[in-house]
Amino acid sequence: MAGMVSEPQVFYGDTWTNDATQRHPLGTRAYTKDGRRFRYGSVGAADLVAGNLIQSAAPIANHLANTPPTVAIGATSFSYTPGATAGAANLYAEGYLQVDTTPGNGYTYQVSGHAAITSATAFTLRLLDAIQVALTGSSAVGLKHNLYKNVIQCPTTKTGPVVGFAPTIISASNYGWLHTWGIVSALINGTPAVTAPVVNSATTAGAVDVWSAAAQPTSSLVGEMCQIGVSTKNNFVFAKID
Repeated sequence: MAGMVSEPQVFYGDTWTNDATQRHPLGTRAYTKDGRRFRYGSVGAADLVAGNLIQSAAPIANHLANTPPTVAIGATSFSYTPGATAGAANLYAEGYLQVDTTPGNGYTYQVSGHAAITSATAFTLRLLDAIQVALTGSSAVGLKHNLYKNVIQCPTTKTGPVVGFAPTIISASNYGWLHTWGIVSALINGTPAVTAPVVNSATTAGAVDVWSAAAQPTSSLVGEMCQIGVSTKNNFVFAKID
């Protein structure tokens, strides 16, 4: 498996990082001295707003359930043919290859990198992990970004998992920390009560709203109110994402 790293400690000013240069592996978890937790990520095509709820980039349907060639046990690269959607070079670097059909069903491998992806055209996919069960033309494979790559404001209809709150403005294509646990000043929709559980809002992008049974099938529990919520304001929430 890919090497594991210890968790760094982030000092207070570092939580407001807005950097054009990547300084940590995507998904690195860090914490402040008071116990708040953060994950390191990169931003998609639009700036992140401080206090907004953030989600992972949506998966690309044409890069899922693809047919591989024969790939031997121990291989760390192979020729991958995607569906009819292009992609940038290293779009899946630090992301994952899954096998969803036997042979090899259920295995997940971390991606090292690749050249730019042309629609429906084979490219060389490089892996950090060696293939454990040989793949054949009967297998099916798919690719997923690292959850913390090209993150976006959480829309009113989620297209990916929630990954944290933006603790500061982080510019498009830049890198920074996402707040996942502990006190955060979050954008509020509605007037949730103190201690009320809150979820991603289905009416205001980037906001949180009070949990309801009706919203449960399409929402993610992201925290608990620390004060009475005031709609359109940023209020104290105890984030419980990670």
